[in-house]
Amino acid sequence: MSNYEQTVYVDADACPVKDEIEELCRKYKKKVVFVASYAHSLQRQEDSIIVMVDSRMEEVDLYIVNHCKRGDIVVTQDHGLASLLLPKGIIVISPRGKQFLNETIEELLLARYLGKMQRKAGLKTKGPNKFTNEDIIKFIKQFENILSNKEGF
Repeated sequence: MSNYEQTVYVDADACPVKDEIEELCRKYKKKVVFVASYAHSLQRQEDSIIVMVDSRMEEVDLYIVNHCKRGDIVVTQDHGLASLLLPKGIIVISPRGKQFLNETIEELLLARYLGKMQRKAGLKTKGPNKFTNEDIIKFIKQFENILSNKEGF
């Protein structure tokens, strides 16, 4: 496994920190793969890899689950995808800088399920807070911490 190259996969359809991911991956010499559906326009730097998948539901998630390996890093805000990746030994972080953990993923999935049931019953639920510059700063700090720890800095 000495020739293993850690890869960063990005659930890119609605990711607000693509530029920051590219900049840090370039700094730490990490391969980055942006995965998006054909329904989204995606243009990145030439040293990034872009994978376009069908627009069917969960196609991006399926691609990421089937291609990442233990030790890779995935950026996603999808709790369901994170729950599939964590048991495989994959590091998962949200665009807001929150690292998903095995110890807390069930609680996040339950909250998501309960919210869905409330909406299905016709109740209103609160959506996520507006994405802010503080979220970007938190993401950069946490993502760089993950990348630098993997590099041994």
